[in-house]
Amino acid sequence: MGAMRFSELHCREVINLCDGARLGEVCDLVFDPVCGQITAIVVPGQGGIMSLFSRDDCVIPWNCIETLGEDYILVRWKK
Repeated sequence: MGAMRFSELHCREVINLCDGARLGEVCDLVFDPVCGQITAIVVPGQGGIMSLFSRDDCVIPWNCIETLGEDYILVRWKK
């Protein structure tokens, strides 16, 4: 796979292959500043009344990604 921009990953639907759940859309990336590698994708936590005050984002390690499709990202991730 060639180079990819954040704008190409942003807002892609993330689907967990372990249980078929739609986790949401990519909102951010985590990277290691020492080596410059992306280490995880971030999907916002589920909404609710408490989400106004704190958000429990899903941080999915990069090595859990199985497929980067054009409109979706398939992951194999156990919470």
